[in-house]
Amino acid sequence: MTTNTTASAPAPTALDASRLDLAKSAPKVFRALIGFDAAAREGLDPALVELVQIRASHLNHCAYCLHMHTNDARKAGESEDRLHMLAVWREARHFFTEREQAALALTEAVTLVADGGVPDDVHARAAAHFDERELAHLLALILTINTWNRVALATGKVAGTDERGN
Repeated sequence: MTTNTTASAPAPTALDASRLDLAKSAPKVFRALIGFDAAAREGLDPALVELVQIRASHLNHCAYCLHMHTNDARKAGESEDRLHMLAVWREARHFFTEREQAALALTEAVTLVADGGVPDDVHARAAAHFDERELAHLLALILTINTWNRVALATGKVAGTDERGN
């Protein structure tokens, strides 16, 4: 008798019917968020965009967005090593460029802003690696992923049920 010992994730369940579907209930708001997200990404390296989104999703415990953005990062060619090391990037700095590290530090400070604001040294480090326009877009990106994390958590989105169809 052969036993299959391969662990597999449980089948994702649909969005809890009692939870709000923001896209359907407030389509203008949802489209505005999509527009904000698209504008924030302009001029930023797509790999950096995914790293920022993944790290914020870690911090916000948003499994839905974490699943979506790690898959997007893989499709864009991101390495498994870097994806695994992202949660502990400070202990694995050699996996990330100085620019990426500056962006990750800013992501953490903005995401956890209630824990002490954005320290001057974190801002200065980011400003040293990004010009003013890039820094503005990076900040906007961090704001959008934090918003998306909160939307997903508040509406009960389930990891593995990405409706984008890609």
